[in-house]
Amino acid sequence: MTDQPARFRSGCQTFTWEMLGERWTGNADDLLRAIAEAGYEGIEITDTMIGHYAGRADAFRTALAAHGLTLVAFACGSSSGFTEEAAITTDLAMIDRALLFASAFPGAHLSLGSATVVSPGARAAKFETAARIYDEAGRHGRALGVPVAFHPSSHHNTLLFDRADYDRIMELTDPDLVGWVPDTGHIIRGGQDVAETMERHRARIRYVHLKDVDEAGQWQMLGAGACDVGRVLEVAARAPGFNGWLVLEEESDQAAQDPAAAVQVNRATLRSFGV
Repeated sequence: MTDQPARFRSGCQTFTWEMLGERWTGNADDLLRAIAEAGYEGIEITDTMIGHYAGRADAFRTALAAHGLTLVAFACGSSSGFTEEAAITTDLAMIDRALLFASAFPGAHLSLGSATVVSPGARAAKFETAARIYDEAGRHGRALGVPVAFHPSSHHNTLLFDRADYDRIMELTDPDLVGWVPDTGHIIRGGQDVAETMERHRARIRYVHLKDVDEAGQWQMLGAGACDVGRVLEVAARAPGFNGWLVLEEESDQAAQDPAAAVQVNRATLRSFGV
């Protein structure tokens, strides 16, 4: 599959550096430089990695322009995992701040992290709380002109892991308010077929997180695992709400050794699919 529609655009997620923890000693400007030099058109940056640009949308817009990059999405999570009823007010206040920042970048999404279990309690209640927060975030985003989407994960204690979890959160959230960021690696780690899962909830897709993992659940460089990239692109291209952005995120051992080099290799791999 080598001739993709021009509507596909390449973005890079900053979690590739964030996962290094204290080993990462750079800043947001270093991320912009590395991502631009690797040939990406856009960036999805997390609230953790925004650093000295937090609350300084004008300055960040200038920095993006200097590197020829577009803000695809501003991503944020919460220590409550978006599942604690007592934290709803606090979570929404944080979301409002993130939405205000994202509103300065036309077309940028607010991406909310996976609902996560952080305390004992009934899973059903945690689903209800997460859906309430996601929907309310969508309402607030609509008022500011910022589309909101959630990003399921396969990491520790996620509430959104397998097919039943995906179906449940889709049922509980309003498709007119909240979109979905399918992550190919996390879908595979949850025991699901990527293309079939994306097809099932195709109407909710807003943009795509593209990364790879092997059948054993170990992260791999793009193209080295079980992800059928060509099929992912085919499904995404037919999604009515898909905005064209393919955001590459790398969590493999290679990325842990040299994130900038790893995302550059992934960008080259994506070019082999015509993007």
